[in-house]
Amino acid sequence: MRLFLSRFLPELSPVSRRERLRAAAGALVGILATGLVCRAAVGSEALPILIAPMGASAVLLFAVPASPLAQPWSILGGNVVAALVGVTAASWIPDPFVAASCAIGVAIALMMALRCLHPPSGAVALTAVLGGPGIRALGYGFVLWPVAANSLLLLIAALLFNNLTGRAYPHQRLAGPRTADPPSDARVGFRAADLDAALEDFDQVLDVDRSDLEQILRRVQMRVYGRRSGSITCAAIMSRDVIAVAPDAPLGEALRLLRHHRIKALPVTDEGARVLGIVTQTDLLDKAAWDRAGPRLGWGRRLRLTAERGRAPHGCAADIMSPVEPVRPDMPAGELVLRLSEAGLHHLPVVGADGRLVGIVSQTDLIPALLAEAGAARAPAQTAPA
Repeated sequence: MRLFLSRFLPELSPVSRRERLRAAAGALVGILATGLVCRAAVGSEALPILIAPMGASAVLLFAVPASPLAQPWSILGGNVVAALVGVTAASWIPDPFVAASCAIGVAIALMMALRCLHPPSGAVALTAVLGGPGIRALGYGFVLWPVAANSLLLLIAALLFNNLTGRAYPHQRLAGPRTADPPSDARVGFRAADLDAALEDFDQVLDVDRSDLEQILRRVQMRVYGRRSGSITCAAIMSRDVIAVAPDAPLGEALRLLRHHRIKALPVTDEGARVLGIVTQTDLLDKAAWDRAGPRLGWGRRLRLTAERGRAPHGCAADIMSPVEPVRPDMPAGELVLRLSEAGLHHLPVVGADGRLVGIVSQTDLIPALLAEAGAARAPAQTAPA
């Protein structure tokens, strides 16, 4: 019986309690803000203030903001297209059930053609047809109010809430190198064309971004490689004489340390040697403005940091550092390959059990270790008697 009932339950990816609370709070805030703003704008009960399909849109925008069905064009384009189709069907087809079925079918076809498929938009089309005399009396005005207004306000709420709580929205694809070469982790294993061919064979709409799906498969692939690797750990290959920089150190000081020690990355640590981030050569090139006096913080980045933090930056290492998740000394070298690839970095700080910086490991450290391990694994096979 348990096996039979399990077939009716979806297999969802594991989600933390914090993420569940974030999604629920986001939907609460989004719908409340949309309703209050619309009520203030209308000022009367003559027009609909909030339509039911917005509840379904809130589920997508706040619970699964990475879904292709939850992106800005999906909600705006999908809801507006569905409303237009629904109003047209209601005015042209006398029978409400025939009009409703035609509205749903045509709306889905148009949304898929325009790449704005949004499941709640089906309810928008039905509302335009079956919403009652008040809705039908609005005619094409229903498209602008309440559909477009509700959709736009809910989208603004999602943009603010998701980004303020640490969820990038609209969903961002991982940026690779701007060259014709594929990323390093895409040069082994399956190719992007293989994934495209498999998706074409599958021939169904998947509620996951194609680039996200590729990243998931790449991570699975790298974890398999890591599991097959031997017993070399970060502790065996890391550099222990680490040059770090304080978060309030001027940019010129960070540049001087990189040049003097001939290194390419500086962990940023507090007074207790706990890692706050990392400053790399790329950070100095991309996030700082340069003049004859050296690197400084440009006005564009100053304004952006002020908006994010609510206070003015000081032109120090903390203003250009990249976020980084340190690794532990006992991490296998194979898993380190995955972490470097995911972070898009060439260096990762290593921290001990107390969270204090104990070393730094780089791709330069990793490659000879993996090559030596591969050579040692082949040697017995080559020397074995026939």
